[in-house]
Amino acid sequence: MKIIAIGDNVVDCYLDQGMYYPGGNCVNVAVNCKRLGSVEVAYIGVFGTDDKAAHLKEVLAREGIDSHRSRIMEGISGQPQVNLTASGERVFVGGPRDTVQHLVKLKLTPQDYEYITRFDLCHSSCYSSLEEELSTLAKYIPISYDFSDKVEKEDLEKVCPYISYGFFSGSDLSEDQLEKLIQQVMKYNLEVIGITRGGANPAVFIYKGERYYQKPLATEVVDTMGAGDSFISGFLTSFLTDQDMNKALQLAAEQASRTCTFYGGFGYPKKIER
Repeated sequence: MKIIAIGDNVVDCYLDQGMYYPGGNCVNVAVNCKRLGSVEVAYIGVFGTDDKAAHLKEVLAREGIDSHRSRIMEGISGQPQVNLTASGERVFVGGPRDTVQHLVKLKLTPQDYEYITRFDLCHSSCYSSLEEELSTLAKYIPISYDFSDKVEKEDLEKVCPYISYGFFSGSDLSEDQLEKLIQQVMKYNLEVIGITRGGANPAVFIYKGERYYQKPLATEVVDTMGAGDSFISGFLTSFLTDQDMNKALQLAAEQASRTCTFYGGFGYPKKIER
């Protein structure tokens, strides 16, 4: 599989550790797909000009991910602040709002689209401000999209007509709300709908009208940061290769479990300079 991720990059700042870790949904997915054996992985986003952006770009290069079509804007990187609970759950507690990711949106060019066509799939997310590009992007490549917990009708209407794979975080949904979401999304005829539930609840995936369930694996949890992104990566890497739902969901659960055993989305800590 060849995958390109377009959208968000941040560094997650762990206040209790005084360390930051590279991340962001699209960066996390790109790195995990590469580690799981994707033949070619690339990333397009907007980088700042601070030390955190330099670390992000260095890490992507070390992981073998091409980011040469990304933009660079004068300013600071997205840097959400994080605390961890005793059980390893990450809790976001703020962060600056004048980051380059807040100030500008990515505008794709004909040259970008020419480059994008060499890949099998594009992944983006609700954190990427790419919604205005999706109608054009979908003409060039199938799209995977992570809605996180953005499940309002207007969120679905803006995105679902243009994507093939839709992923949702349903940890705060009741059983009735979960069923309502499934019925709403099924109207758009996506190839795959995936909803993770959090905790001990099984993920629910729908493919060709059939439901599949995947229980989380028993894990000594250190940090849940990036676990959902790892789940998406494991699923996409396997499913686009074999078209086997059960096999893909098993790899997804394994990768999410693995991510929970270390700090950050995929490692590479660096000290926060005050």
